[in-house]
Amino acid sequence: MKLLAKYLWIGLLVLLTNTQLRSQSISAVNSVSITISNMDEAIEFYTRVLPFQKDTLLILKGKNVQQFFNIQDTSLTIEIARLHLGEEQIELMEFHSVTDTGRKIPTDSQSNDLWFQHIAIVVSDMDKAYQLLLDNDVTHVSTFPQTLPDYLSAAAGISAFYFRDPDGHNLELIHFPEGKGNPKWQNNGDKLFLGIDHTAIGIESTKASLKFYKDILGLDIAGESENYGSEQEHLNQVFGARLQITGLTAGSGIGLEFLDYIAPPGGRPYPADTKATDIWYWHTSLKVNDAEMMYNKILATDARLISTGIINFNSSETGIHQGFIISDPDGHALFIND
Repeated sequence: MKLLAKYLWIGLLVLLTNTQLRSQSISAVNSVSITISNMDEAIEFYTRVLPFQKDTLLILKGKNVQQFFNIQDTSLTIEIARLHLGEEQIELMEFHSVTDTGRKIPTDSQSNDLWFQHIAIVVSDMDKAYQLLLDNDVTHVSTFPQTLPDYLSAAAGISAFYFRDPDGHNLELIHFPEGKGNPKWQNNGDKLFLGIDHTAIGIESTKASLKFYKDILGLDIAGESENYGSEQEHLNQVFGARLQITGLTAGSGIGLEFLDYIAPPGGRPYPADTKATDIWYWHTSLKVNDAEMMYNKILATDARLISTGIINFNSSETGIHQGFIISDPDGHALFIND
């Protein structure tokens, strides 16, 4: 009986440890939120040029919102539009503040600057999707759609095109041939725009970012590739581009991708004084089972908190119980919530 009790106790400890570890790991990458300058213009672009569907319009204000974004303005009001494409969603945020005027994305912004972030929109036919963007005079980043060559074995056959929304945010069209990407992107009938595969961020060091996203947050590596060549240069508009790409997954939601430029050097750092009102600001929403437990785990690291603490929402309007914003090693904002 003593031996049985001992094994039952060990089993209970293992169960409790596994439950605690799950509570301290990200369970889903839910969405991205993007600061925009004009809600009407942004919605027009995302729902007319691109076929996003508008779900919800929210107005947020009050002390908890000020603490959440760490903006000391009692008049702060935020308009939020939730849009979906397929099974995935994004949020557009327009800030109204008398103390923090949002700064525009630098006109000379490059894909290797560390404030770079984009979402990858999956299409079933790149030529048709690109023609639609041409018909609407979108701003190009890529010269034209690029199909990655066979010598890049992990990415061979994938075609992509970078462009910008009215505020200058980078967006990507991506097409996966059979055998590449998530199998759900295959056999989608006659739909042209299918959903969002991932969000990609510019980083300085893959090793440092993996220590944060994998070891602390609990995301898993889904794939790796080292991309270079003329197609990559035309895609990113960065001459001599050679970059290490690492895809991460939480097992649910969209993927998260590192873009680590091996060459060329000189990508500019994420501005240390960034506020959520700045137009280059994005935050990625990460779902966790227990936000308070993750908060305490992160407090033991050198990660920088943006929120002034855990913010309780308890709102059926937002669908969020509680959460907080931190920045990753390069300055990208992450909203951790349960």
